[in-house]
Amino acid sequence: MAGPPDGRAAATMTYKLLITDLDGTLLDAHGRVHDRDRRAIAALLARGVRVSLCTGRMYSGSRDIARELDLNCPVGCVDGSHIVNPRNDGELVLKSIGCEAARELCTALNQHRPVTFVFADDTLHHDEHGAEFLSYVMTWSRCTRRLDDVIAERRWYEEGCISGLVAIGNEAQILGVERFVRERLADRLQVAAFEIRRIAVTPGTWGMVVRAAGASKGTALEWIARYEKIAPDEVVAVGDWLNDVPMLRAAGLSFAMAQAPEEVAEAASERLEADHTTGGGIEEAAERAGLL
Repeated sequence: MAGPPDGRAAATMTYKLLITDLDGTLLDAHGRVHDRDRRAIAALLARGVRVSLCTGRMYSGSRDIARELDLNCPVGCVDGSHIVNPRNDGELVLKSIGCEAARELCTALNQHRPVTFVFADDTLHHDEHGAEFLSYVMTWSRCTRRLDDVIAERRWYEEGCISGLVAIGNEAQILGVERFVRERLADRLQVAAFEIRRIAVTPGTWGMVVRAAGASKGTALEWIARYEKIAPDEVVAVGDWLNDVPMLRAAGLSFAMAQAPEEVAEAASERLEADHTTGGGIEEAAERAGLL
């Protein structure tokens, strides 16, 4: 467990930085900031507390929210692979998939042929095969570029500029690529495969996210805290999903949203009463941490 076992211990620590996930935590189903949380963040900033985001989204899919809230420190994107200063769009950290790893990954993608989307240059790259799933994948970013053949693009294998990759297909396609990555590229890449449960996506459709090894929301939290000259123990984190687990464990005090799966809640110090439909998770976490 990351921090104190209940809210009573929070009063003994002065927290200086709050980091929140976006989808399922800060944002409603339409991608808007919950009103209670907007007010809470404004109050935190007025009190001198640093506030940041750490999300699976690309920076281009997070920038407007960071600016709308007038956040005062760097934000972590692509699950910690990309850290950017929203004040000036300055890139501070980019952990990308290397050229050789990209070439080997391409071998598996060509063999199993899932629909592939590539994150590079803070843009979501796709080809004609991605049209069916574009509305789903644009959760990561609305900045898109269509290519003739996204897998064949030479830049991926010559410049090492891929910050992340999403593949979508049937179970056999996705698990086939996942197995290849785990058996051949585990020292260089990390992969997460899952069944997509969205109304707009055909049942039985699977997805997969691939990133460079060594980056996570936990490493992003530690980097941002160090940049701000704050100890990890002085950080409060809020999240709701599996990719939030490293962040929840790295923070001095962490909160899982009410709807979070049990394994996510177990990684956090406490579970919130607020959920993604009611909003107010940031407000509740800040109050329980003694920040408001």
